Amino acid sequence: MNAAEPEILHELVARSLSGDQGAYEALYTQCSPLIYRLCYGLLMNRQDAEDVMQEAFVYAFRNLRRFDSKRASFKTWLYTIALSRCRNVYRRKHLPWIDLASLLPIDLPAPRAETPEARLARNDLRVSVESALADLSPALREAVVLRYGHGLTYREIAEVIGCPQKTAESRVRLAHERLRGLLQTEAPSLLADLLRMEA
Repeated sequence: MNAAEPEILHELVARSLSGDQGAYEALYTQCSPLIYRLCYGLLMNRQDAEDVMQEAFVYAFRNLRRFDSKRASFKTWLYTIALSRCRNVYRRKHLPWIDLASLLPIDLPAPRAETPEARLARNDLRVSVESALADLSPALREAVVLRYGHGLTYREIAEVIGCPQKTAESRVRLAHERLRGLLQTEAPSLLADLLRMEA
């Protein structure tokens, strides 16, 4: 079992494999909010996100015996399944990528005085961030959503996306550079807060 995996998930997977239907329900309850957020972050449509999340869990539960805790955490395995299905949907629909900022941990500090002007300025910054994220390629957006929206490590991102770890690191770095270029004139300090860049 992956050391970072909560013990409860390990126990629920084991109980599910032994035929405990309540454990399947508990696994769904534990993991569905994260999977829904990932699906919505990539598809930007509530109904599509709900449908894909359901498909991902049906596949995961039918194939639970294929899950290998020595190779990946249960959450990473679920992310991989969900991401694959999201890609099928947004390729088929050619979906626009908008409003990703709402799915990332962006905590814009509230102005000291919540005047209408202050609220408008904060809104403008949010729109700038959303616009910058929408301008990223799908591959870079996936990396950003997984890294900053879900807190995955580079190794986990590589597992989910299906690429070498160096490629995952490169995509996050390229996203940093692209976002920095798009936002440098409007909100340079906001970008650092947004991406929580490490020194």
